[in-house]
Amino acid sequence: MSNPTLGGSGQPFGVWERTVAGRYLRAKKSQGGVALISIISFIGITLAVAVLIIVMSVMNGFRSELLNRILGFNGHVYVAGGVLQTPERDPMVVRLRALPGVIQAAPVIEAQAMALGMGQISGAIVRGLSPADLKATEIISTNIVSGSLEGFGDGEYGGDMILVGDDLARNLGVQAGDALTLISPTGGATAFGATPQRKSYTVAGTFKVGMSQYDQAFIYMPLAQAQLFFGRDTGVDFVEMKLADPDQAVDMKPAVARAAGPASIVTDWTQKNASYWGALQVERNVMFLILTMLLFIAAMNIISGLVMLVKNKSRDIAILRTMGAGQGSILRIFFMTGATIGILGTATGLLIGVLFCTFIGEIQQFVEWATGAQVFNSDVYFLTRVPAKIDWLEVGGITGGALVMTFIASLPSAWRASRLDPVEALRYE
Repeated sequence: MSNPTLGGSGQPFGVWERTVAGRYLRAKKSQGGVALISIISFIGITLAVAVLIIVMSVMNGFRSELLNRILGFNGHVYVAGGVLQTPERDPMVVRLRALPGVIQAAPVIEAQAMALGMGQISGAIVRGLSPADLKATEIISTNIVSGSLEGFGDGEYGGDMILVGDDLARNLGVQAGDALTLISPTGGATAFGATPQRKSYTVAGTFKVGMSQYDQAFIYMPLAQAQLFFGRDTGVDFVEMKLADPDQAVDMKPAVARAAGPASIVTDWTQKNASYWGALQVERNVMFLILTMLLFIAAMNIISGLVMLVKNKSRDIAILRTMGAGQGSILRIFFMTGATIGILGTATGLLIGVLFCTFIGEIQQFVEWATGAQVFNSDVYFLTRVPAKIDWLEVGGITGGALVMTFIASLPSAWRASRLDPVEALRYE
């Protein structure tokens, strides 16, 4: 009959089973243990889990920051077409603003121009926007670096005040209060056709939204002045709409099309940035797959460690079996040995990953201070800092997946140990 004290018929995962598993896990090489391999397995799982959490959180933060800035700077739904050149445009804009979920519908002119500053010249994208709509664009009005919006749009034709991206202003050597000359390739119509337009404006202020893609290229001009400068007469290029929930842009398109009329062309931000967001999603999925494979490889170290442990402890297994320990007890002992490595490694990796993401700004500052190099170039990544957004559901999936992998990796060797024949194991002892 099995000895209950050895767990042959005792409670599964009882005290003595946990005690034996702990002793095997801590046993030194001279005692037939595999402490070094256990440590290597622990470190591998810790690093794999931590890196997976950190990378996915950074990619989530990167996507979130880009989404907030791009959709804060640009519109969510766009209306273009012949309807913009007709007298019905203003009533159409009123109808668009009245749609549920719409927080802004602004007529916009957007065209390219050459900007001439203090001996420097650069290409620029000029946006014509009414003063009220510009002030309602929070990402601009709340990120004025120098100067102000005071006086923007006052006077004849909407005034001669413009708002310049901060990086573009520095490149051109101008600041608030300075004059900036703009040259348009297509100006007003003459008897000889469209001629280039050149005019000097006063820089009312500079803005910085945190994306060099915009801070280095954009200039805001009063809508009436942009119509005159680019020869648009009373027309506009499109109506830019912003929604309370950008994810509803696709669903809102039919209602927008009905309000805009049959001559309108309605697009949304997912179409405008389709290739960009598609590439970002593919990159995220591929990175997750690659790092998951690293986690799988780290879990495989547990198998090699347990194989050596079973080989070294075959005599102990035989003695336990002859004293009454059942096959289930032996299986659970070696399973707990491997699972403990996985649990401790996963928990440590989870802690390191979450702490790293929480203090990633301070870590970036320290690395830049220690190395004297910029580790996150805004010219390349369009952001001024490393973003990180922890998705707790995703972190839970990573943690659960890591535990499942380590548990599965522990089973083959544990099953082999439980099937070990005591007679064969003790034959040559």
